[in-house]
Amino acid sequence: MPHSHSSRSASSRGAAPVLRPIVRHLAGIGLVMIAGNALAQTATQTPSTLGQVDVVGTSGASLQPPAPGGQVARGGSLGLLGTSDAMNVPFSTINFTSQAVEDVQARTLADIVVNDASVRLTTGTGGFDDTFTIRGLAVGAGDVAINGLYGLSASRVPAQLVERVEILKGPATLINGIAPGGSVGGSINVVTKRASDVPLTRLTTTFTSKSNLAVGVDVGRRFGKDNEWGIRFNGLVRGGEGTVNGGDQKTQLGALALDYQGSRLKWYLDAIVQRDDTDNFRPQISLDAIGAIPSPPDARANWYPGTALVQRDNVIATRLEYDVTDAVAVYGGIGYRDGTAEQVFPQSVSAVNSAGDFRVRNNFYDSFSHTVSANAGVRWRLNTGPIKHTINAGFTQLTQRSGNSFTVGTNAPDTTTGFPSNIYNPSPLVPVAASRLDPRLASDTTLHSVAISDTMSFADDRLLITLGLRDQTARVDSFSTTTGIATAPYKASAVSPLAGIVFKPIQNVSVYGNYTAGLTRGTIVGTQYLNRGEILPPYKSKQLEAGVKADFGRLTTSAALYQITRPLSQATGPVGNQVLGYTGETRYRGLELSAYGEIQRGLRGIASVAFTEPEVTSSVTAANVGNTVQGVPAITASAGLDWDTPWVQGLALNGRAVYTSGSNLNVTNTQRFDSWTRFDVGARYRTNISGKSVVFRANIENLFDKNYWLTTGTYVAVGSPRTFVLSASIDF
Repeated sequence: MPHSHSSRSASSRGAAPVLRPIVRHLAGIGLVMIAGNALAQTATQTPSTLGQVDVVGTSGASLQPPAPGGQVARGGSLGLLGTSDAMNVPFSTINFTSQAVEDVQARTLADIVVNDASVRLTTGTGGFDDTFTIRGLAVGAGDVAINGLYGLSASRVPAQLVERVEILKGPATLINGIAPGGSVGGSINVVTKRASDVPLTRLTTTFTSKSNLAVGVDVGRRFGKDNEWGIRFNGLVRGGEGTVNGGDQKTQLGALALDYQGSRLKWYLDAIVQRDDTDNFRPQISLDAIGAIPSPPDARANWYPGTALVQRDNVIATRLEYDVTDAVAVYGGIGYRDGTAEQVFPQSVSAVNSAGDFRVRNNFYDSFSHTVSANAGVRWRLNTGPIKHTINAGFTQLTQRSGNSFTVGTNAPDTTTGFPSNIYNPSPLVPVAASRLDPRLASDTTLHSVAISDTMSFADDRLLITLGLRDQTARVDSFSTTTGIATAPYKASAVSPLAGIVFKPIQNVSVYGNYTAGLTRGTIVGTQYLNRGEILPPYKSKQLEAGVKADFGRLTTSAALYQITRPLSQATGPVGNQVLGYTGETRYRGLELSAYGEIQRGLRGIASVAFTEPEVTSSVTAANVGNTVQGVPAITASAGLDWDTPWVQGLALNGRAVYTSGSNLNVTNTQRFDSWTRFDVGARYRTNISGKSVVFRANIENLFDKNYWLTTGTYVAVGSPRTFVLSASIDF
């Protein structure tokens, strides 16, 4: 689907050299400054210790407390390793709270994760789904975990569900098991809302430009002698034109969360029903062999007038945790998701040229997915002499049956050439004349693993060493959706190691490092390729990472250096008849710097910058070796401030800037997308009306209405236009 900025030439080596001088100077200077500042402030810090490590941390009872400022938590859950303070884990993580979600009026998960420079959205608001990259590598919507379980998330996660957003950067196979979509760059886990001890009955009305209206309810109560029983319900109804001309974005959501918090037993249940019904959803298109990248069209434009998309998701999941003794705990969880999508699916059958011209054929593409996801484990704390151990053993399994149907439009003059159109002046889609086909089974996937780890604590928790192994197996049986005959099954196994170390030279500074590797199931080839539906073979990825974290009390800072190696996925063949496969290897090297907290009383901030050097290290095309991987920006940055004004009690102002540098259209590095910067502003006012707490919020996203391409290379979408979001919430 088309998207791109004005083209400009690039050298055959792209932006590859950008990281080397940055690493030499910023890494050295930045880390020394962090350590120096930490030494100066040691006397004012609260020591970070290993402390209590809660099992997996998928509930309100096991959440780490917010850091100063309230927008980021002090830690989060790390699957097999449990929940811990971020200063005690050998990984780069960030954990956003519900306050951060509310402060920017996030509608979906995508609106909050861009607060971190290492995470970027590659699809615009109102599209088929929310797809991300972490450290330049794709993380699909299906790879977002819900309460520690993969395979349960819908195409987008509504903000109404979110209590925490936990982001782990880097391969997470040892931590969480194999993600169903094969993500390598990192993982995103959404912790759903639970009832708190304070009764809640909240009604929220929201207006989103152009004319989208929503009403939401949030009700929570706890019961019992010690408030051990909890119930929380979130509901949302939304409809009307949003960010695409002539569109209608309708959402219906109901989410019920139950829990029991006993002295030793904890139980949780989530039931979620979601339906998204979108007319004229945000388009995407492929660019490839092209003389010049066309300028991005108006962000409210729809290049395929007449599209329709209906997505339905039903999820139920439960979890049980039990402290057998003070030293031994067991846990287990299981969830089921039933998801379907019905889509009017336009297909570009010719490349978009520099004038925006292309040819399109209309089709139907419908799909279903039935997923069962489960995990179980045991945690044991013990001491061997002066060494404290936290031993974890766990099991994960995911089974997923997916199917689809692709109904080719037959009313074009020639189904291989389609109808002429233009991204600046699109032609309405010609209706599909063929009868819509029912989806048929395409793949039957089983991903299972067993893992064990030991976190050893030395010298009063000043030195933490984590060692672990995960034995994992991916089995995929694929089937022809035409004949039903099984094709190209595979089964592969691998052992993924983890070695991590955290050293605290002083109590508020952690120096860490890790090595991890994992098996990733092969991805299912998208519908834009000739071998659509084919399941590519599994592959391994490896990461080396080192970094430092410093907790200054009000502010927390971190810096990380990493290297990830993984296979190169490339499309070969003529445009419109391309085949996707693995044809080499890529290496991603990067430096990440971040800071968050309360700068001064009433002034909160989150800021980060990421420098990435993604290089092709092996390819069947020798000329591409040494080139920059397509679609990966060399520099990304995010910075936001939230300020309680001193002159009006209850009034707060906020602003955010999101920057993404240019990236290459293709692996040959002959065309390059422009960089872009988006600015967001907002305000909120808290008051009391007739004894009721009321909050008015107003936000403007993309303040200057910047048109820009979102891209992972040849597959592109346009960023969302200037969007006004107004809301009023009242607590009864």
